[in-house]
Amino acid sequence: MGAVHSITFFPLFFLFIIIPHFLYAEDLGIIQTDEIIVLFQEPLGIAAKEVMDIYGGLKRELEEILRWPVNFRPTVLLIKNSNEFQKIAGNKSVVALAVSQKNLVVIDYSKMNTHPFTLGITLKHELCHLLLHHHIKKTKLPKWLDEGVSQWVSDGVAEMIMDRKRSVLKEAIRTENYIGIDRLATSFPEHKKSLMLAYEESRSLVAYIGSKFGKNGILDILKYLKEGYEVDAAIRKALSIPLDDLERRWHSHLRKKTTWFIFLITNLYEILFFLGAMITIYGFIRLLIKKRGYEDEETGCEFIQH
Repeated sequence: MGAVHSITFFPLFFLFIIIPHFLYAEDLGIIQTDEIIVLFQEPLGIAAKEVMDIYGGLKRELEEILRWPVNFRPTVLLIKNSNEFQKIAGNKSVVALAVSQKNLVVIDYSKMNTHPFTLGITLKHELCHLLLHHHIKKTKLPKWLDEGVSQWVSDGVAEMIMDRKRSVLKEAIRTENYIGIDRLATSFPEHKKSLMLAYEESRSLVAYIGSKFGKNGILDILKYLKEGYEVDAAIRKALSIPLDDLERRWHSHLRKKTTWFIFLITNLYEILFFLGAMITIYGFIRLLIKKRGYEDEETGCEFIQH
């Protein structure tokens, strides 16, 4: 990494070519090297330095996972509170976003101490979006794959704060009320519950591809997309099955995985009662065996006495 420049401050209008018009008449601090630019509102100078410190490691991790070079210089903008961040995000659940056309990552820093989000994990997720779009044309990369892969490389974390106690996908599996993958090709729904389902489905499908076809299955799909293939053709070449067949197999996998879970939850009382009864019977049998042993010992002693 190149030498870090001193922290300076710019009137925001000089940066309008880089960032959206959502802050007004406010100066931003900037730290930059030949690899990354970090813009920040006060008092986020320490957080900006943290971004500089961790960027090199995150960049190498992404390059190792996806086997593509991060040969562009991203700009990371740290926003100090949610209200200002939401002026561009438009969704209260979103904690960060990537603007691929500008190689820009915008992060709501006020959410970075909210489990499971950390600055490193969030930055890695958003950088993955930029890397995918840098190598694959936007028209070739379906949104579900873009989001699914970004969650895959960042340990399942999305841009959203999801309710970790409640899986929308599990509800969809029980009712078979999925969002079709074809409907998640260009955009995600706006309604919160449907949006959460879209994120979960994306993560789940990419994880399924990884579990059934290996890491190379995912990377091969991305490679063919980069070469200009449409998503269905890329999946056929990489996995030797069409997208609709992949989707059916994934649904079947989810149903099988969830059937036993639902059975256990639905019949938990009966299962516990049965186990309790078996333990009682086992204890009773042991008691009988032990009692019979005592009787045999007493009989043996009396025989010796005679």
